[in-house]
Amino acid sequence: MAVVNAERLKALVTTIFEAAGCAGDEAARIGNYLTEANLTGHDSHGVARVPRYVGWLQEGRVEAGKTVTAVIDTPSIAVLDGHYGFGQTVGPQAVRIGIAKAKQAGLAAVALKHAGHLGRIGDFAEMAAAEGLVSIHFVNVVGSILVAPYGGVDRRISTAPYCIGVPMPGRAPLLLDFATSLVAEGKVLVASMGGKKIPADALVSPDGTRSGDPAVLYGPYPAGPGPRDPMNGPGAIRAFGEHKGSGLAFMCEILGGALTGAGATGPDKRFCNGMMSIYIDPKIIDPDGFFPAECAEYVAYYKSARPEQAGGEVLVPGEAEARAKAAKLRDGVPLSDGTWDAIADTARSLGIGDNVIKAALN
Repeated sequence: MAVVNAERLKALVTTIFEAAGCAGDEAARIGNYLTEANLTGHDSHGVARVPRYVGWLQEGRVEAGKTVTAVIDTPSIAVLDGHYGFGQTVGPQAVRIGIAKAKQAGLAAVALKHAGHLGRIGDFAEMAAAEGLVSIHFVNVVGSILVAPYGGVDRRISTAPYCIGVPMPGRAPLLLDFATSLVAEGKVLVASMGGKKIPADALVSPDGTRSGDPAVLYGPYPAGPGPRDPMNGPGAIRAFGEHKGSGLAFMCEILGGALTGAGATGPDKRFCNGMMSIYIDPKIIDPDGFFPAECAEYVAYYKSARPEQAGGEVLVPGEAEARAKAAKLRDGVPLSDGTWDAIADTARSLGIGDNVIKAALN
C-alpha cells in the first residue's frame, strides 16, 4: 500500500496528462478532480482511472481542449454538446452555465451530451451548493453496458450515476452521490488491483450465481497493474436495491441519455456520458428563509436516532465523504500497490522519469 500526499499526487497526475498532450490548465483540472475523488472516498472515480484516461486519449475516444457549444439556449434551458472532451473540462463548463441560468431565472435545466467520462458527479453538486443552489443530476454512460437489470442476468444498463446536492449554510452540503449499480465499475477495478474487495454478491454470472470475483466482469486478467477490460468478462454488475435501484438506473438512461441527446446505452455506440441537471435557487422558492433552518433541524433530528450498534453513528448524506477528505488531507491518500504501479507504468510510458514518480511518495 502506497500513501501519497494529496498535493504531490495531484502534481504527478497533472504531469502525466501534460505529457499525454493536454494543456497545462486541463491537465491540472484532471489531476485535481481525480485526486479529489480519492480524498472523498470514491476511489472508483479517482486516480485508478489515470491509465484508462490516457489510453482513451491516445485512442481518440476522448479529446483534449474542448469547449461545450449550445445546441439550445433559452433563459432557463441549455442543451450542450461536449464534443467528447474530457469530462473534467466540459462538465464544469456545463455546471457553470446551469448555475448562471438558475441565478437569473430561479430554476434551470441543462442537458449535456457527448461528454468524456465525467468522474465524480458529487464535484458538480458541490459547485452548485457553493453558489447556494440545490442541484439534481441524472447521468448515463453511453456505450458502456455493465449492469444487469433486476430479474435479469444479461447486461442492459450502464452504472448510471444519480446525485443530489443541497447547500447548508455554515457547513458542508448535503450530498447524495452514487452509481445505481451495486458497485461502480471503478470499485471492481480497484479490487482487481489489490484494493478494497467488493461485496460477495455485487456481480452476477450468466447462470445467475452471485459473486465478488472481479474476473466475472473482466474475464481472466494478469496479476499486477495490467489492463482490465470490462467487456471481456462473462457476467455483469448487479443493480443496487433490487427493483427500486434497477428502476432508477433505467430512468437515468432515459433522462441522462435519451433526453439529453447522448443516447441510452447500447451496443455499437461511441463511449460518452450524458447528464441531465436541474438547478434550483432556494431563495426564489423560499423568500422567507424557511428552508435552511428546517434542513438544519431535520439533520439534527435524523442524526439523533439511536445507532444500531454500540459506538456507531447515524450519518447524513455527504458526511462520510467530508470526514474522509479531512483524514486523507492530514494523513495522505492510500493507494493499493496495483493502482500505484499502474500509474507509475503509465507515467514511464510517457517518458516521465522515475525521479519524478518517486518524488510523489516523499
